[in-house]
Amino acid sequence: MATLRLNPIQSLDAPELELYLTLRRVDEHERAGVLVATNAKVVQRLLASRFTVASALLTPAWLEKIEPELRARPEAEIIVYVGEKSLLETITGYQLHQGVMAVGKIPPRPKFESLLEQSPRPLLLAAVEGIASAENLGAIVRGCAAFGVHFLIVGETCGSPFQRRAVSGSMGSIFEQPAVQVDNLVETLTALRARGVRCFAAHPRPDAKKLSAVDLRGDCCLVFGAEGPGLTAATLAACDEMVEIPMPSHMNSLNVAAATAVFLYEATRQRG
Repeated sequence: MATLRLNPIQSLDAPELELYLTLRRVDEHERAGVLVATNAKVVQRLLASRFTVASALLTPAWLEKIEPELRARPEAEIIVYVGEKSLLETITGYQLHQGVMAVGKIPPRPKFESLLEQSPRPLLLAAVEGIASAENLGAIVRGCAAFGVHFLIVGETCGSPFQRRAVSGSMGSIFEQPAVQVDNLVETLTALRARGVRCFAAHPRPDAKKLSAVDLRGDCCLVFGAEGPGLTAATLAACDEMVEIPMPSHMNSLNVAAATAVFLYEATRQRG
């Protein structure tokens, strides 16, 4: 059980609170190897996860509510800063404050080969390229968790799934959904195909196959790109086939997170 070091605060000037005051400085959090959970549901999922919890920033009411969950953690000690809601609401960049925040440590990056070996067959993987929107990336993580993706491959041109907005967009599912950031997505897809994993590019084209006509029951990886530019030519060339969601002629695409959910639903439907 964790010991709670309770620190009542009257201001946010203490240097140790800096992580809570730099919510828009994504790179600083990445360099520090931490993530910041900024709403109640995500904090509670962090507390229920295997991720290390470094500290929490709470109102007295929230401390009373989640103190048992904090004390049940395996860490030797968790620092808990306690302040009034009016004080916490002054944190820049977080307007819908619920009175509960926490800092967790990002675990070491998993190895692609290890995830591949540990995943049961048939494989269901997803890969993303060029996703700059943290909210979209978080929603994709959430979709992967909902439909049983063994792990998500995050290409080198994407943001981190541990950005604050991505963590919130995933509703904390990033704490359970395996994801690996790779340095070269094209090489990764090529390696998958060499192992017999079919790679399907979600890309609307006149010559693309309709989603329902593609057999997704075997080992496969579904590849998604950003809205607008879509997948790069190199990534398309690294895939086996292009696949599209049938839509009326006046529509040509969906939000990438919505498209991911449609593709993954079809894969799980086919697999029974």
